[in-house]
Amino acid sequence: MSFANSHQIISNQAGVHDKLQAIVEKHLTHSFQKPYQQHTIDGFKLVESQVKKIGKPLIFDSCCGVGDSTINLAKAHPNHFVIGMDKSGHRLNKNEAYEQHGIDNFMLIRTDLNDFWRLALEAKMLPEKHFILYPNPWPKSKHVKRRWHGAAVFPTIVALGGELELRSNWRIYLEEFAAALAIADKPSLVKEFVPEPCITPFERKYQASGQALFKLTASL
Repeated sequence: MSFANSHQIISNQAGVHDKLQAIVEKHLTHSFQKPYQQHTIDGFKLVESQVKKIGKPLIFDSCCGVGDSTINLAKAHPNHFVIGMDKSGHRLNKNEAYEQHGIDNFMLIRTDLNDFWRLALEAKMLPEKHFILYPNPWPKSKHVKRRWHGAAVFPTIVALGGELELRSNWRIYLEEFAAALAIADKPSLVKEFVPEPCITPFERKYQASGQALFKLTASL
């Protein structure tokens, strides 16, 4: 199978979802009450202990996949501690031998971000920078609430603060996120960009397939 074979995203949406404002306003005015999973609490305590021990400013690399982006961010930010988070332990295990990378300012954790982000906010364990990289678009219109900006945890992402950066090969996804941030009175910028260098396998694959890539940045 060719590496440069990534399909273009196909959606029945031509622009920002017509129900986005109502969805976001509801989440901004109703607290997220889902109970925490015990394994997420246990994992968070391990991370919190490590963070306190190291004492460096934090970077969150959410939805980090196999952890390549976490490692690249750690190399690019040696004075920060980078926490790579993903729901798949199988993917993370591919990079668990930290010593092979020659750096020690990162860790990878399998977690449910809906829980982890809320726990981090409660503990005031806040990132200076927060990356939410590919893919997570859920391009079907009926799945808008599965996108991060349409989910109940969206206000927590905003409250965590820091310099937020999202990347995607689907511009509408980022334009929607920008619209959701605007509803929360947070300005942002969406633009096409060329990654130099690519920091995730998705990014390399999309670029090799000739797809345009887009980036959202916001100071929260």
